[in-house]
Amino acid sequence: MKTRTLGKSGLEVSALGFGCMGLNFSYGHALGAQDAIALIRAAVDRGVTFFDTAEVYGPYTNEEIVGEALRPVRERVVIATKFGFDIEGGRMAGMNSRPEQIRKVADGSLKRLGIEQIDLFYQHRVDPNVPIEDVAGTVKDLIAAGKVKHFGLSEPSAATVRRAHAVQPIAALQNEYSLWTRGVETNGILQACEELGIGLVPYSPLGKGFLTGTIGRETRLAEGDFRKGLPRFAPEAMEKNQALVDLLKRIGAAKQATPAQIALAWLLARRPWIVPIPGTTKLHRLEENLGAADVELTADDLTEIETAAAAIHIEGERYPAHLLATTGR
Repeated sequence: MKTRTLGKSGLEVSALGFGCMGLNFSYGHALGAQDAIALIRAAVDRGVTFFDTAEVYGPYTNEEIVGEALRPVRERVVIATKFGFDIEGGRMAGMNSRPEQIRKVADGSLKRLGIEQIDLFYQHRVDPNVPIEDVAGTVKDLIAAGKVKHFGLSEPSAATVRRAHAVQPIAALQNEYSLWTRGVETNGILQACEELGIGLVPYSPLGKGFLTGTIGRETRLAEGDFRKGLPRFAPEAMEKNQALVDLLKRIGAAKQATPAQIALAWLLARRPWIVPIPGTTKLHRLEENLGAADVELTADDLTEIETAAAAIHIEGERYPAHLLATTGR
């Protein structure tokens, strides 16, 4: 597996990471702990060194799974986790990035993961009630204390990135980015990463599964699958958005690659400091995703994709209004 460095941070990771959320959270199908551990270790065996989790996934249980899976190879991997929410009764109960909460989450995550230092600690969403300077300062203190190595933000505005970075250098931003979610190209995030030397870690790089070509209008999502509440996964939206999958299939046919591999290869070609973190619960999908690192898209391929994609209208917002309101702050 090829490696990449997240901006100027010096944090070197595999070119493709592993988003662990879906192993037991959000998609209506949870792997048993031992199966999830086996899949994570299979990813390590195939060269993945970058694993992403969060306190709220489960909550708590995802971190425990990731920690147990990676304990035998701790020195070879980078573990990212996140703070930023209150959890009550096993559910997220609003944002909370007050300094005392950040310190509490750090200690809890260290214990659940079974590690002495968090490699990358993201603010999961920007808390409008806590100045970002206080957030960055608290993480800076955790870095000085040896509990955290690097600081990150998820779904911030470019202005917030600059304010936070002035207090504590940011290693990476985790934003949704794919061929059907390209806001980072127009909202100043890519530009801020370029200027400040920050890595970008796209989550949902396969459009929450849609860009794999395995989901369509007739798909019936499982109970508990959070996609059932997303506008883009309404049957009529999926039908209209099929044009984007058809594009990926056409490019893939010429490359002997799958739509998912083309979607990931496109992201890898955008910038050398972009590291997508696709997730899966299936070994053959893991291997398929990792194969994207070997797909070479030429300048002509990229131009063809860009031209064709520009003519496709993406139907539906990526989140309902109340969730969109938590991004770009």
